[in-house]
Amino acid sequence: MDPEVWILGGTGRSARATAVELLARGITPTLVGRDPDRLTWAADRLAAESASPDPAGRGPAGSGPAGRCRTVLAGTPAATAAAIRERRPAVVINTIGPFADTAAPLIAACLAAGSHYVDLANDVAAVAVVLGRADAAVAAGRTLVTGAGFGVTATESVVVKLCADRPAPLDVRVDMIPSLATEAGRLGDALAGTLVEGLPGVEGGGRFQGRRYRAGRLAPAPLAGEPLELTLPDGTRVTTASMPLGELVAAQRASGAPAVLAASAEAPSAPLIRAMLPLVTGLLRISAVRAFARRRLAAVEFKAKPRPREHSWGHARIRWSDGTVREGWLRVGEAQAFTGAVPAEVTRRLLAGEGRPGAHFPAALFGPSLAESCGGTYLLDAHAV
Repeated sequence: MDPEVWILGGTGRSARATAVELLARGITPTLVGRDPDRLTWAADRLAAESASPDPAGRGPAGSGPAGRCRTVLAGTPAATAAAIRERRPAVVINTIGPFADTAAPLIAACLAAGSHYVDLANDVAAVAVVLGRADAAVAAGRTLVTGAGFGVTATESVVVKLCADRPAPLDVRVDMIPSLATEAGRLGDALAGTLVEGLPGVEGGGRFQGRRYRAGRLAPAPLAGEPLELTLPDGTRVTTASMPLGELVAAQRASGAPAVLAASAEAPSAPLIRAMLPLVTGLLRISAVRAFARRRLAAVEFKAKPRPREHSWGHARIRWSDGTVREGWLRVGEAQAFTGAVPAEVTRRLLAGEGRPGAHFPAALFGPSLAESCGGTYLLDAHAV
């Protein structure tokens, strides 16, 4: 029997994108979720999509489409952890947020069961939970991979590429610029929780403050601070601003730089909104307000919209003590598709025995070729496609 690969939150958009990419690599995943009807719907939809010769829409990625996805019903994180211990899947891919809440019990179950663990976390609090289990993973001989999605992987990969065979730089700025098609539906409680819960327990500042690295340590930074207008290699202009994203930690670990800033094109950059952020975050310190905001956000309905531009981009600008400055880009397609490809490719490599025990970010573990295997193209020290 083939090794089992479980996708937790198996009916969600990221989970389905990952399943498509696994099927394209000849790996049949097991979808894990709490709603039996939606699990059946997701498995049927994936079976229909994988019936075509090219389910990923970008050419063969491996041994070709596999069989129909299996399903496992698990209504809570505790039930999911119990099922992992019982069934012992080879790899568990966690798409259930808030990752700062779900990662710890699921990792404990994975290490007890002898399973590798992969998640899509992209905030400082969540990736810290995974990285904090590095010693336990080494002792268990298992691999934990966090940040296996667009933002962390795209920006970290550029940093790894630019810093190859170079000493640690003085400072790094990374910018993630997604181009994402919006799927009709609700925001959902998991994402709402990630947005309103802040950074509980994260060193270097308050729960609702931003972060950056200064002198090699996490330090306070304004939310949506240091806005920067960038001209993309295709001539498009976007503005990014600082956010306490998982990219921040990944870039610092990949470069060793004492000063690091992470920014996003999805951060609010309008002066009025930035001026209001301290008031909004101040209100979120009140637990009742936070609970209310989480409920309201979870119920927000989105209409389907096409992606705003052809490509998504990861960007890094790095400066060394000798005055050298290097800049690079990773160009990918639709951000959600890349977010599906990264955990699928990480899983394929883990199943092939290419990982190593411990807790890692994707490019630190597998190098910059990982992004290329997921459809990315590097443009280094260049401003033209």
